[in-house]
Amino acid sequence: MTSFRKAVEARDPEAMAAALAENVVFRSPVAFRPYPGKAITSAILRGVLRVFEDFRYVRELDGGGGREHALVFEARIGDTRVEGCDFLHLDDDGLIDEFTVMVRPLSAAQALSAAMAAQFEQIQREAMDA
Repeated sequence: MTSFRKAVEARDPEAMAAALAENVVFRSPVAFRPYPGKAITSAILRGVLRVFEDFRYVRELDGGGGREHALVFEARIGDTRVEGCDFLHLDDDGLIDEFTVMVRPLSAAQALSAAMAAQFEQIQREAMDA
């Protein structure tokens, strides 16, 4: 988990993508349907790097056995403060194969939804180009 966390904290999209399994499933805090696959998940994470400001992890929880992790974070989208958590599951190779994000409060989820909606055309292009 340290490699993914360091990649995020360094804002390094290539290193973030390297921590993902090909069959990763991303679950957004603002979209009902999951996004399957490394290409779209990597593109979404790049979009998140563009919209989150002052992002930092404040706590890391290990669910036991080294395969379940929760990374608690704080960030901003404009003037809106965001608190959230990345819930990660690792496969047998130590790569992230399940990635679920939760955010609070409601105003943060709404700000994230609007910011990511503005990014989504670019995210789709990046995923298709991968």
